[in-house]
Amino acid sequence: MAECILEVVLDTPLNSSFDYRWVCPAGEEPLTGPMVGQLVLVPFAHREVIGLIVGVKRETEVPPEKLKDALALRSQLSPLPERWIALARFAADYYQRPVGEVALPGLPKNLRVPKTVALDRALKKLAKLDTAQDVGAANMPVLNPAQQEAAAAIGQAQGFAPLLLWGVTGSGKTEVYLQACAQVLARDPQAQILILVPEINLTPQLEGNIRARFPGAMLATLHSSLSEGERMLHWLAAHQGHARIVLGTRLAILASLPNLKLIVIDEEHDPSYKQQEGLRYSARDLAVWRARQLDIPIVLGSATPSLETWHHAQSGRYKRLELRERAVRDAVLPRVRLVDLERDRPRDGLTGELMTALRARLERGEQSLLFLNRRGYAPVISCDACGWISNCTRCTSFMVLHKLEHRLRCHHCSLELRIPRHCPTCGNVDLQPLGRGTQRIEEGLQAMFPEARVLRIDADSTRRKGSAQEAFDTVHRGEVDILIGTQMVAKGHDFKNLTLVGILNPDTALFSQDYRAAERLFAQLMQVAGRAGRAGGAPSDVLVQTRYASHPLYGALVRHDYERFAGGQLAERREAGLPPFMYQALLRAEARELATAIAFLEQARDCLPSSSIMINDPIPMTMTRVYNVDRAQLLVESPSRPALQAFLREWVELLRAMKSRVKWSLEVDPLDI
Repeated sequence: MAECILEVVLDTPLNSSFDYRWVCPAGEEPLTGPMVGQLVLVPFAHREVIGLIVGVKRETEVPPEKLKDALALRSQLSPLPERWIALARFAADYYQRPVGEVALPGLPKNLRVPKTVALDRALKKLAKLDTAQDVGAANMPVLNPAQQEAAAAIGQAQGFAPLLLWGVTGSGKTEVYLQACAQVLARDPQAQILILVPEINLTPQLEGNIRARFPGAMLATLHSSLSEGERMLHWLAAHQGHARIVLGTRLAILASLPNLKLIVIDEEHDPSYKQQEGLRYSARDLAVWRARQLDIPIVLGSATPSLETWHHAQSGRYKRLELRERAVRDAVLPRVRLVDLERDRPRDGLTGELMTALRARLERGEQSLLFLNRRGYAPVISCDACGWISNCTRCTSFMVLHKLEHRLRCHHCSLELRIPRHCPTCGNVDLQPLGRGTQRIEEGLQAMFPEARVLRIDADSTRRKGSAQEAFDTVHRGEVDILIGTQMVAKGHDFKNLTLVGILNPDTALFSQDYRAAERLFAQLMQVAGRAGRAGGAPSDVLVQTRYASHPLYGALVRHDYERFAGGQLAERREAGLPPFMYQALLRAEARELATAIAFLEQARDCLPSSSIMINDPIPMTMTRVYNVDRAQLLVESPSRPALQAFLREWVELLRAMKSRVKWSLEVDPLDI
């Protein structure tokens, strides 16, 4: 094809494609010509950018004098499959974004640069690898009957089959995944499998399990901690079909996998699967759509499924597979006890009952975990004389005391200040920390148990690349007696010698304005409680320090009764008209003044009246000010998803046409309201 018109999408907020003329370079034989799915270098706004060809045609409505020439095809890279482009189109349509803003950021950064040096280098490196693979499974342990039934159901599933693997913590869900994968790989010599995990720090452990089980299969990993060169190489291995198993976080759902035959989503309830910046997509929901598109099975695994997934399983839309017992012989679920803070007053954040339990574990050489989802030394410092507190000057939040660094730090805008020597209001030198973070608990433990080996794992202690895995390896080697951590330690980790979990200060979530707070708290507590007693043998305990011991949520936790908890939550949601019985979209606005953001949202509310859509009044966000920018939100709801989508398509066009300096964004199926 010597000359044609290329329809190209670019990574821009403009909701349209762009036409470019392609003329075959002199001296080159036009064998096939440009193809849909190829990447192409084009001029755009005084620069050269990479675009994706979504159409090849003979004619264009662009006047000849305005039509620009495409510069170069990335012909060394095979075109992206049409089904991958269809996935990008669906995501763009559903989340109300241009196709280019979905498709191009889903590719490695080194693929989107004008020069091809990195691409050529990666292709050469990949070509040198041995692509002959033996995908036979090794070291296959014997499963218990429930695991065998679940693995067989997954491995033998045909066509689109959404399966909820609901198993208690420690029930061996990972082993079920691996043995089901072995069946799929054995059946199809070209099959690829995608396994998603919610967080980066969960990938090394699962990666090690996969490599041990499938030593002859190529494994690719995709997550944001990889260098750009590594990500390019792994993405290409998946795109060319060499990688038989792809393991990654939410961004991996947009990987090109031409022979995808099974999708596994571990800890499917985790909110980390929802992207909170840019394209606000749910990797879990896109995975379900992709499985339907490809007509393949998808497994959603969790001990505490999201209420949406649980509702689908209850209604029969998803098939439920159950693992009600722990996989290791003699391993039972830990005993959960509530410690009433009104009766057992804490000292340095720990009650007498919890300190006694810690001491007993130290004497027996067993490990303990203290869970507090609040990093830093103290949430705030204050002056008793005048009431001054360490507010952030740029956000509606407090400056958190980080004693080890001698700093006050805002966890929202990253502002850092020195700890004041005296109160900036009245001059009082006696400033006191209020509340406790992980650093303060660590300090107290070292004073109470000087002989204990104490380790803290949170975002502050694991900033250096690889430090999180080093810390977890230290725990696994038994070189830690007491582990203190935030949500980083709450899920996915298999600590063999851990027999005690202490949960500190969980009550704040009970009073959140977010209707999902109870669901998240219960899942978090069930997950962290499940770290105890996984190896069997010694009895294990979970102590929850609370002022609300009679709360139904804690009662369900004591009984390990997710079914009753989920049933109660779904009944409340149905009565209140909340998801999964209602579909929502959230319009956020940011401006220097709150009144400006509110005024924009009021204009948005009134620009498109609808009888089938409930448009709520705009309100300030809970965290109203971040980095000197005020924020407000407007919630749109409908009991019909098609009706909401039809409204949003028309509404977004009107919003784009509005003249305003307000920065706005639309999120479909919001998780944080």
